[in-house]
Amino acid sequence: MPDIHAYQQLAKEIEDFVSEREWHSFHSPKNLSMALSVEVAELMEIFQWLSADESRSTDKIDRDHLEEEIGDVMIYLSMLCGTFNIDPVEAALKKMAKNRTKYPAELVRGSADTYTAYRRRNRE
Repeated sequence: MPDIHAYQQLAKEIEDFVSEREWHSFHSPKNLSMALSVEVAELMEIFQWLSADESRSTDKIDRDHLEEEIGDVMIYLSMLCGTFNIDPVEAALKKMAKNRTKYPAELVRGSADTYTAYRRRNRE
């Protein structure tokens, strides 16, 4: 189970960092979601020209760079969650519960079909 105290500590550290710099006025939900998207794109860029197998290889990935980009994603996601008082761990756990219903293992095992495709396939 995730350590909620670690997340709370991170959220406080981010809040302190932003407050010390008086950056709250720049952190509207629109701006935070856009910044999050940019950071996710930077994360994707690490894997852009690698094959699926290469993307799994620790020899092909600069781990420090990967960790920095994951950190940036987590920071912006945490800030967006803080704006709406959403616990991201709780939100993810709720979404996993919905996913278990939406994607029953016995119907989707081994398939990369989209929800629409597998539902259509199972109606036929």
